[in-house]
Amino acid sequence: MKLDLFQVDAFTNRLFAGNAAAVVPLPVTMADWLPDALMLQIAQENNLSETAFVKRLGAGHYQIRWFSPLCEIDFCGHATLAAAYVLLQREPVASLRFSTLKVGDLSVVQGQDGWLDMNFPARLATVQAEVPAALLQALNHQPVAVLRSEQAWFVVYDDATQVATLQPDMTLLKTLWPFDVVATAPGQGFAAGQYDFVSRYFWPANGGDEDPVTGSIHAGLAPYWAARLDKTELLAYQASSRGGVLRCALQGERVQVSGQARLYLQGQIDLPA
Repeated sequence: MKLDLFQVDAFTNRLFAGNAAAVVPLPVTMADWLPDALMLQIAQENNLSETAFVKRLGAGHYQIRWFSPLCEIDFCGHATLAAAYVLLQREPVASLRFSTLKVGDLSVVQGQDGWLDMNFPARLATVQAEVPAALLQALNHQPVAVLRSEQAWFVVYDDATQVATLQPDMTLLKTLWPFDVVATAPGQGFAAGQYDFVSRYFWPANGGDEDPVTGSIHAGLAPYWAARLDKTELLAYQASSRGGVLRCALQGERVQVSGQARLYLQGQIDLPA
């Protein structure tokens, strides 16, 4: 059995930047998903932060599942962006709808400037009664605030330089499973000062040490910084070694996260019959 395979750099307009994701559109003749164990093996073979598997349900409507090399992931933004980029090339429609197992339906439309606008549920971070000692011990810069969403611990800094130079102890962060860790700070003083906020994302328990660009966490970061900065539209930068740019906009209880994408390769997976 042969499956189409695409690799896309997401949240960037150039190759070798942003976050690379694999996209595997399942044949329309396939009634059900591949076995979970096989999808995980494919993700491990791809060795990217995520592989998105998509199954067509109707015109512009797909079910999507995401796998890291370690496990199935509840919610992934950059692989959704990559999947939308691929599917809109194959099936030009006004909008796409992705049905998911854990976060409801996600919509994607292509803006006039070529950016892809994804509509996510807001995933707010809140102050917790207790902060794990392992989290604070893992950080070489101590944060000014700590919050948590259903996805990750948020460690907040006043200075973007502290985020850029953070060198966390991954062994300690791994003990925080099932939660990942995002470090964030206002963008003032970073680069040319064009970004409202910056971040970095660490997920050693669920995928890898550092995720290059994490669309899903901006469903929590955008509401946090919108309240802090009194803005509803924000420009964000994820300050990994590859880097990525995201536009964020609050829309009631939803968050629009927008990005660009570039196709890196197209091929086929050759599976035993």
